[in-house]
Amino acid sequence: MITIKDVAELAGVSKATVSRALNNSGYVSPETKKKIDEIIEKYHYLPSASAVNLSKQETTTIGVVVPEIGNLFYADIVQGITRKADELNLSLVLFDTGNNMEREEKAIRVLQQQRVKGIILGPSIDYAESKRGKKLLKQLTDMHLPIVIIDRDFEQMPWDAVIYENYQSSYRAAQELYRAGNRTAAMIAGDMNLKIGRDRLDGFRKGAQDCGLELKEEDIFYGNFSMEDSYQLAKKLLTRKELPDALYTCNNATTLGFLKAAKEVKRKAGVDIALIGNDRIDIVDILGMNISWIYRDTYNMGYTAMQLLQERFEHPDKPRSLCMIPYQVELNGSEKKKK
Repeated sequence: MITIKDVAELAGVSKATVSRALNNSGYVSPETKKKIDEIIEKYHYLPSASAVNLSKQETTTIGVVVPEIGNLFYADIVQGITRKADELNLSLVLFDTGNNMEREEKAIRVLQQQRVKGIILGPSIDYAESKRGKKLLKQLTDMHLPIVIIDRDFEQMPWDAVIYENYQSSYRAAQELYRAGNRTAAMIAGDMNLKIGRDRLDGFRKGAQDCGLELKEEDIFYGNFSMEDSYQLAKKLLTRKELPDALYTCNNATTLGFLKAAKEVKRKAGVDIALIGNDRIDIVDILGMNISWIYRDTYNMGYTAMQLLQERFEHPDKPRSLCMIPYQVELNGSEKKKK
């Protein structure tokens, strides 16, 4: 990555001259200005004055990359990050990649050019499981920056991480459905290309097996964690002549997709089919829908991620930290069907 020093050496001028040319302040001859501009364009140099405290030569900006800021899960995480960053007098640069790897790669490149102090990253995929992801892993590694990963654990990398009990929470969901009197169940599962998707399915399947809750393969609906996809899958389930006793939705978007489909086909959670959703949705509770949840404190995930990053700044050689956010259970009635 080219620096202002490199630009100055290539142009045969001082860093101060390059700075004047960049900021259009002070005199720089037209010939020198043209030469500097050509070097900047050739080597894709991006000034980082906004990210640098010039008096201390110390960056105070943190890069935050999330896959879907419109998802309340990530919105709450960003709120937690922001609160802790405010306490530490750090500023944030936020990128929403829209679950798009190309935008994710671009976000990382921009953060590298802006010379941020550290990065909090919510990956859209498990990087180690794709060629493109492995390339991005190398790019991140070559930056030599403190990085905290949210909601994933790249075990092969030295980065700190804040994760959730995906397997255990899903196991508990099956147990609670059985305890509520249900004997057959279905699940709207997430993306099996992601470890989080596999863990939630495996946990629910094992929990059902251990307690005697019947979960047939045809009652597992494989989706991609999105509301629209889950809506279509839920419609297939809910328009069957006979329904299983209960349903487990594996994240907040799948729960919303189910609720949309249920309203459309005039079915109701806790009446026609029991329901437990993973990841609580506050607005659903406010509307008085009495949905039962297995959930985590997402605000605390973000707050903890920023805390881990600050600890890494202060102790760069400390052992890798893996912080597990525990799940919580909130039974509001939908876990059992009303007779």
